[in-house]
Amino acid sequence: MPVVSLSHFADKMGEIMPIMMKEFTRCMAAELHRGKVTLPQIMILHFLEIEQEAKMKDLARFMGVTMAAMTGIIERLVKSGHCTRIYDPQDRRIIKIKLTAKGDNLVKNINEGKHRMIIKIFGKISEADRQDYLRILLQIKEILLKENSNLAQG
Repeated sequence: MPVVSLSHFADKMGEIMPIMMKEFTRCMAAELHRGKVTLPQIMILHFLEIEQEAKMKDLARFMGVTMAAMTGIIERLVKSGHCTRIYDPQDRRIIKIKLTAKGDNLVKNINEGKHRMIIKIFGKISEADRQDYLRILLQIKEILLKENSNLAQG
């Protein structure tokens, strides 16, 4: 395989990533439309699925938005019945957000759709290539998390 400069690699990734993102989003389109939720809202629902519940400031930090922007996003998720607010009995200023059964159901449906799509696509790639791809993605994830952590601290 010929040597690829970092600049050429960046150009190719710039071409590939939008296609991958579009196709993965298209795979979720039915659930997004049915659930009448946006991609940022889906990211929040996935975060809540993992964390069980989260403070507003943690959701805002996760999404990289202001508290005011997060309040608007959460308001729509609460109105749609996907999330609920939980007020701290000792300090009502502390608000935690939690998935409702409807929100949990939507996340499960989206996860099942992504799972089917990944199997369909990656079933056409050798096991060795899948292992290499996963290894590289895990490295990228660690780099991104570390850089995000450094940004939050600095």
